[in-house]
Amino acid sequence: MADFDAIVVGSGMSGGMSAKELTERGLKVLVLERGPEIVPERDYTDQLAPWQSPNLDSVAQDEIAEHYPTQYGGVAYAIKESTKHFWVKDDEHPYVAAEGTSYDWLRGYHTAGRSIMWSRQTYRMGPQDFEANKQDGNGVDWPVRYADIVPWYEKVETFIGVAGTAAGLPQLPDSVFQPAFELTGAEKALKSKVETAFPGRNIIPARIAHITAATAEQRALGRSNCQARNRCEHGCTFKAYFSSLNATLPAAERTGNLTIIHNAIVQSVEYDAASNRVSGVRVVDAQSNEKRLYTARVIFLNASAIASAMILLQSKSATFPNGLANRSDQVGRNLMDHVSGAGANGLMSGFDNMKVFGRRPSGGIYIPRYANITEKNKPYLRGFGYQGGARPLGNANGQIPGIGQAFKEAHRTAGPWRVSVGAFGEQLPNPNNRVTLHAARRDRWGNPLALFDVRYSDNERIMLEEARKDAVAMLEVAGCSNINSSPVNLTRPGNRIHEMGSARMGRDPTTSVLNGWCQAHDIPNLFITDGSFMASSACQNPSLSYMAFSARAVDYAVGLLAEGKI
Repeated sequence: MADFDAIVVGSGMSGGMSAKELTERGLKVLVLERGPEIVPERDYTDQLAPWQSPNLDSVAQDEIAEHYPTQYGGVAYAIKESTKHFWVKDDEHPYVAAEGTSYDWLRGYHTAGRSIMWSRQTYRMGPQDFEANKQDGNGVDWPVRYADIVPWYEKVETFIGVAGTAAGLPQLPDSVFQPAFELTGAEKALKSKVETAFPGRNIIPARIAHITAATAEQRALGRSNCQARNRCEHGCTFKAYFSSLNATLPAAERTGNLTIIHNAIVQSVEYDAASNRVSGVRVVDAQSNEKRLYTARVIFLNASAIASAMILLQSKSATFPNGLANRSDQVGRNLMDHVSGAGANGLMSGFDNMKVFGRRPSGGIYIPRYANITEKNKPYLRGFGYQGGARPLGNANGQIPGIGQAFKEAHRTAGPWRVSVGAFGEQLPNPNNRVTLHAARRDRWGNPLALFDVRYSDNERIMLEEARKDAVAMLEVAGCSNINSSPVNLTRPGNRIHEMGSARMGRDPTTSVLNGWCQAHDIPNLFITDGSFMASSACQNPSLSYMAFSARAVDYAVGLLAEGKI
């Protein structure tokens, strides 16, 4: 008799959704979280003023150098004295990059994982994203198409809350929206001029997972409308932005079917060769080093694309000597992220008498992909989108120097607006881009360290250089002055925090790990619904797709359980 009907490894974006859907279907579910518990009333700091923390909430430089060099380098804006507990200490969680390469692994080990700290940009993948691999021969063909995922996008969007506007763009399908945050006057002018000069390009309000018109279900979970305080990296006591701690985990808890265990580091998944089923997971307690085994009828891996691949690679047996569900030798391969490091900014006049009120969270503007869609014959494959915005230069987050009366007057002085856009590009799948287990080095719990070997191709380099040129051209037609566009400096792999592809889905078991239901080809009661399943990266922020595929996979798995097939 198994301890639970289902085990979910990880409590973040996809793990929370898997737990919600499984428990609401009546299954007894164990969620294993490798980090400590986060209690919003105790651990969120959005109600704490900067002067209530040491060093005006700045982390001391020697502490950054010792504990957070990679984390701080990737998301300096989000790591404060009051929020550093949301981020791992690099010296306590080391990893290795192959010679001549680098990798930024940005992590939060605690309840809800990085869903507490994400930037909340929320977009569907489009029809072209599910067809690109087949059309241009990179990667393997997705075993699903956009139409298969539409009802699951709708289900997830209705539950989480997405602020945005309908644009009717085939390459960026509309979601189920709550009211968007309004564009600023300068952004509206940018939109008008760019769309006139470039008819195939569109500027829309960023689509972000913030509640602006709370539904009855959202209010029942204690969630309320966004207060536009832009303190999101501190956690949100209003539960207005989506995180698994604000939404999916409470929804799972109210069913009475959820058990969550913290500080439980999964080391391997147990496999029974006689039945060709996984039967449980082995964990080590992060604090006591005590080892335990938990059993279940079905297992969902949601530990992240990197951690889930490492768990599979550590789970070796006579049947799977190269790692669980790895007959294809694709586990750990095809590791992708999005790539940035190209864009432009400039000054826009004509709005000197205008101000902004409140602090619009995240977002700003989004320029959906047009390359190789409305504008053909580019010197690169796939494409990119831009994120950005426009704000008064005199109110640039308090960055004008000064003190006292002079400081206040500087912020009241009329002036131009700064417009900025930065590209997020697609990285092509490549089986040589991978994470493996280090042959010799171990962490403090005896687990092999991650060894990364990830490189960009010429396609990413050419794409970003063209994106830089396009950004300059758009600011020029918008009438901006003092346009600045630094030479392209590609972000390091992993730095965009969208790692995916390490256990890709596909039609052929010899070239992929999962089928179109996120179910392992080799083992019918093993599902992986974090970013691992992605067969290509598209260029949109991927969290919405992770959750939609998670909900769809749960529905399929529950059906198989009911039929006695797993």
